[in-house]
Parts: sequence; structure tokens; C-alpha cells
Amino acid sequence: MLALGVVAGAQMASIAEQDPINYSKSLPADPVAQLQQKIDSGAATLAFDEAHGYLPAVLNALSVPVSSQGLVFSRTSLQVDRIAPWTPRAIYFNDDVYVGWVQGGPIMEIAAADPTLGGVFYTLSQEKTERPRFERQTHTCLQCHDSSSSTGGVPGFIMRSVVTDRYGYPVASDLGATTDQTAMGKRWGGWYVTGTMGDPPHMGNVFVPKLAHEIGNVQSYLAQNKIVSTHDVSSLKDRFDVDPYLAPHSDAVALLVLAHQTYVHNLMTRAGYEARIAGGQLDARAKGAADRLVSGMTFAKQALLPAPAKGTSTFAEEFQALGPRDRQGRSLRDLDLNERVFKYPLSYLIYSDSFNALPQAVKSYVYDRLRTELSSDILQILRDTKPDFPQS
Repeated sequence: MLALGVVAGAQMASIAEQDPINYSKSLPADPVAQLQQKIDSGAATLAFDEAHGYLPAVLNALSVPVSSQGLVFSRTSLQVDRIAPWTPRAIYFNDDVYVGWVQGGPIMEIAAADPTLGGVFYTLSQEKTERPRFERQTHTCLQCHDSSSSTGGVPGFIMRSVVTDRYGYPVASDLGATTDQTAMGKRWGGWYVTGTMGDPPHMGNVFVPKLAHEIGNVQSYLAQNKIVSTHDVSSLKDRFDVDPYLAPHSDAVALLVLAHQTYVHNLMTRAGYEARIAGGQLDARAKGAADRLVSGMTFAKQALLPAPAKGTSTFAEEFQALGPRDRQGRSLRDLDLNERVFKYPLSYLIYSDSFNALPQAVKSYVYDRLRTELSSDILQILRDTKPDFPQS
């Protein structure tokens, strides 16, 4: 799954199984479930690729861009035995879907944002078959992906930063979920990162040169040996064989967007859960969840970039081209990448199916706060591009 660190002792939060959510018993309606219906009916097929299995076909069918590729070398995933600094796991994403691929792995790992259930998790066998089947996973994935500390206590998505040894095994407790509030100096441990980020350095592209059992007192070792990236990396070819991957990069801009998106998806799920459990109303818990959602969507506590950021793929251009745009050509997808990631401080996920499916009480409350707190230019973007946003 998407998690990059193990949450010890995590258990499925009870809120997901409360009425009317009934997470495990409810049929999902996310993009992966919809694709499976098309495969079952014969309306869609997935071509098998000898080198990558169903990866290219799945990305194409779900409109997930190759340019979004991020590479993770920490051994903190379901297919831990196949992941290492020389064979990192590849993660691809769009607004609603996350796809994980490991070299030679027997399965692909897919997670999708369901409009009402939140994060739904699947595996897809990499064995060639006439009609591939996405198998829904619950407990196996939710041991990590339903945690109060990582996802806000709902089935959700996790982007982590961990310190690893030279084999990719974690050597210390991870640094928690990475969001757009995380300082750059604590991001991307266990990740490869290509692009320009400037100082202070992040934790990507490096690992402890010793093995975990050789270190002794881990805290003392890390206090004396800072694990930080010492310079920008534009190519990974000198670190491992990039040829088996669909792209040679692990784009910094894509990783910046990913940190924001996973966080806000989880906030939407929590706000929707609380309001539905309260009968569609905003009781104290639901209002608190809605307030946290507004804070996340408006980047209220975002960590500023220490220097201008630039990736190494076409991700930035492709992401911005998706729009929508107002009459002046402005979009919530417009990137800044100088002091902050986005030009306009309101999340593009306001257009997502997950936001649109929120109970009306939540949406009305969010809209009321946005009308009070946002600048006139952002409000105009919304009025031009979001049909249900109040015009006055």
C-alpha cells in the first residue's frame, strides 16, 4: 500500500464500521471498482506487458500519469522482501488513485479515494489472465492505513519519512506522516528525490551506511551523524539501474503535491464520516472535523519552501494543464514553487468526487468559511469553476 512506515499495533478504527459507514460491508464506487465493472462486462480490457505486467495498462485505464512517479527504497511496504535502495518501489498517482509497483512483484498495490468510504485498497495479480481482477483488501492494509496517528483514524493514505540503513531497513522510529505542514528537513527519508530544492536539505536520497544491527545506540548515532541530502540530484542512474522503470526520475514537485493530497483526502474522509454518523448534521465532532478540513484545504499551516523547487519530469506542466480555469485563465492547480507549492491557497481537491460527495451540511459550512476567509481572486476562481459554489 502507500504507507512508508509500519504503525505498530495499529487497529482498524471503530468509526469506519459504525452505521451508516459500514466500511467493510459496503460496496465501493471508486475508480478502481468502476474499472473492474467494465472488465467484468467486457467493456474494458487490460493489456499485459512482459516487463511490467499490468502496470502500463492500469495507469492508462485510470488516467494516472507516468510523470507522477516517485521511488521509495525503504523496506516498509507489503512487498518488503523485493524493495531496496537498488530496487525501489514506484508509486504513481492522480487526484483519486495511487498505484504501487515493485520489480518482479507478484502483485500490484492500488489505493483509491472512494467518495463515501475514503481509502479503499486493492491488489492485482501480475499473472497474465483473460480478465484481471482487483482484489479488495481490508485488514491486511488497514493495520497501517487506519491509524489515529497517520490517517486521522479513518481508512486513508500515508506518506512517510524514515531513516534506513544501506539495505533499506528502518533503523529508527519513523518521523510520522508527511503533509504539507512537515518541515522540509524532515521529509523524504527512504525516498529518492530528483530535482532542485535548495537549502536546508531534505532527507531524500541518503541512508545510514551501516546496517541496523551494526549501529548500537541508534539515537546517539543519529545525533552525531545527520542523515540529510547534501545536494540536489538530477539523475539516479549512478545509484541503481533505472531501465526497468517507466521513467528515470522521482520528481520533487510530484512528491510535494503528493504530501498535500494524501493529507487532504484523509481530512475529507473524517469530515464525511463524522457528519454521516451524526445523521447528516454538524454536531461538535463533525464541526471539528470540518474545521480541520478547511485548515488543510487552505494551507493554513503549510511549511514554506526553503528555496525555489523544480522537478525533472513533465509532471508540473501536466498537472497544471488539467485545470479548470476561470475567465482570467487562473486555476487552483497553478503552482508557485518559489515560497510555497501552490499559487492560490485553496486545494484543487475541492473539485474531487470526495469533496462533492460530502454531506450538504459539511459543504455548506466549508463554503461559508471560504467566503469569509478567502481573497476575492480565489473566490472568483471558485465562482467561475465550481457550479455549486454560491455566487453572492
